[in-house]
Amino acid sequence: MTLKVEHVTGGYGAIPVLKDTTFAVQAGEIVGLIGLNGAGKSTTIKHIMGLLQPQTGKITVNGLTLAQDLTAYRQQIAYVPELPVLYPELSLKEHLTLTMLAYDLDPQTTWPKAQELLELFRLDKKLDWFPINFSKGMKQKVMIVCAFMTSAKLYIIDEPFTGLDPLAVHDLLAIVQAKKKAGAAILMSTHILANAEQSADRFVLLNHGRVRAQGTLEQLKAEFNLEATSLEDLYVQMSEEAPR
Repeated sequence: MTLKVEHVTGGYGAIPVLKDTTFAVQAGEIVGLIGLNGAGKSTTIKHIMGLLQPQTGKITVNGLTLAQDLTAYRQQIAYVPELPVLYPELSLKEHLTLTMLAYDLDPQTTWPKAQELLELFRLDKKLDWFPINFSKGMKQKVMIVCAFMTSAKLYIIDEPFTGLDPLAVHDLLAIVQAKKKAGAAILMSTHILANAEQSADRFVLLNHGRVRAQGTLEQLKAEFNLEATSLEDLYVQMSEEAPR
């Protein structure tokens, strides 16, 4: 099992956002993290990344906690954030080089992987470009290339479809499936429920910082006592349960 979030309570201050949150993502599967705005999806991801520390509970990646070995823990994770984070003074090529240094990757074996992704997302002619030259979608593609050229054990992608054209969305989903087949674990948070339903093996539904339900789509239908339904229907049902 790659990622385990065990009874995590935490957030940004004295009042917790997450409340006894427990779920796992196994190697070779895609789990969709679904919830309304404010449900705790981003807070959950920040705890997994080590940007926030749990008040109680434990998070492990392949049995390793952040406290045991910060560098080794983070090198197992590749992250595509909702909003691209690029250094304005670094070119695309320098961003890729920096990523290789951060993950201690061999440039001779990694550059061919990067080149394939650059060509796929039509960035191969833009290695000398700087972030100021990129559109929002191109910046997102840079983040995708930096993440997926690694051999991470766990990929966390947070609203990855923002700003992407339909062809890029198709290509990203294909890459995610390839990483899954290679044995990686993928945690995907998104509001594009059709893409989540198409791609994910299981779902974790968050509601006000708690896991409202988790499982396959069929298991969730049983949980919500619904027959012919979609992930969007479950989302609407959960919203009706939420206090106003």
